[in-house]
Amino acid sequence: MSVNTKRALLPLAIASAFFVTACGESSSSQAGPDFGGGSTPAPTPTPTPTPTPTPGPTTGPTPGPSFEQRALLTNLADNVFTPTFEQFAQAASAQIQAVDAYCQQEVASGQGNATAEQVNTARSAAQASWRASMNVWQQAEMMQVGPLVNNSGFLRNKIYSWPLTNSCNVDFEVINFRSGSVNGQPYNIADRTPNRRGLAALEYLLFNTNLDHSCTVGAQPQGWNAETDQARREARCNFAVEVSRDLNNSAQELVNAWNGDNGFANTLKQAGTSGSSFSSELEALNRISDAMFYLDSSTKDAKLATPLGLFANVCGSQACPEAVESLFANNSVANVENNLLAFQKLLTGGDGLGFTDFLVDVGDQDTATTMTTDVEEAITDIQAYQQTLAQTLATNEVQVTQTHSRVKDVTDKLKTDFITSLSLQLPATSAGDND
Repeated sequence: MSVNTKRALLPLAIASAFFVTACGESSSSQAGPDFGGGSTPAPTPTPTPTPTPTPGPTTGPTPGPSFEQRALLTNLADNVFTPTFEQFAQAASAQIQAVDAYCQQEVASGQGNATAEQVNTARSAAQASWRASMNVWQQAEMMQVGPLVNNSGFLRNKIYSWPLTNSCNVDFEVINFRSGSVNGQPYNIADRTPNRRGLAALEYLLFNTNLDHSCTVGAQPQGWNAETDQARREARCNFAVEVSRDLNNSAQELVNAWNGDNGFANTLKQAGTSGSSFSSELEALNRISDAMFYLDSSTKDAKLATPLGLFANVCGSQACPEAVESLFANNSVANVENNLLAFQKLLTGGDGLGFTDFLVDVGDQDTATTMTTDVEEAITDIQAYQQTLAQTLATNEVQVTQTHSRVKDVTDKLKTDFITSLSLQLPATSAGDND
């Protein structure tokens, strides 16, 4: 449900849950073993003394009426995941047209048939199209399940390889594409590694104003820096068109793998049924909660803690504007905001069932309320930025530290009470992580 509606209904929902519990109802949903501190067993009716049992693990409170886990899966699949993936496919399709229109103006300029103003206007439109695609994709980053994690995440990486980016590789690809061959074979972008294509490569091609190559060690594109500015701009924009077409293909591949009778959306919604790859609905929900941990490992740690110098970065262990995501486009703040917005959708379910409803059902209203509030505060915090993340790191490091703390409030609850109360498992990458 919407955040405000859910916050108003939480007390009523939890009261109802406890009322039914008192009447002896059971539920298929189980609270985690560490939630609630346990309960005292009822005394045995026999007068015969029995040995005091050795204390075992504590168990959570008896949950309320059976929670429709399948309804939660269906709402998230149909009303959160599907619209996000389809919106990205639409943005990727529109992006081809915008990038191609810019490149046509760039080529026309070289022929004396377009003014600098026309080129700049077309480039700005192409850049705006990239931002539109990236903003949607940053929400999809929070939804890495099924086709986005299969094959070691190859489809995801084709679309966006960050943090494994390499602008020098992109420089070489510009030349390879222009020549039409690689190592004596016809050029085919589909055969190239993810860090030579995708949104990160397109960002470099559209936003980087330095026409010299970025290679600093090892092999370098021979003769590139000696070419005319116009020749280099045209070569880059021509490859940008190819990258945008490849992105569109990958976006469509994602939608095709998600939708349809055999798509992963149906796999989620049929969890626990005969022939399903998930043994239970809870197992399918666990895959979604795994995806939500992107907020911890990527948003909190890689996008905020690393540039702050809390983890090692390219500057050592100090605040480092050069370590932010989307450095060329200065889109880092929007990236974090969209990560949070996507997390909020998964947590609350929008206008339908979300994980907060599940938490209320198992008797953990406190976690449902706290996480809802903490996410809202983190979103408000990031929306208050007046500068890019790189600029803010240089001029107001305290503000970025506060943003990191706001996000950490959310992920601390995610890693503890959220997981425990819903009887979910931590992702393997987060096991033992107390940061």
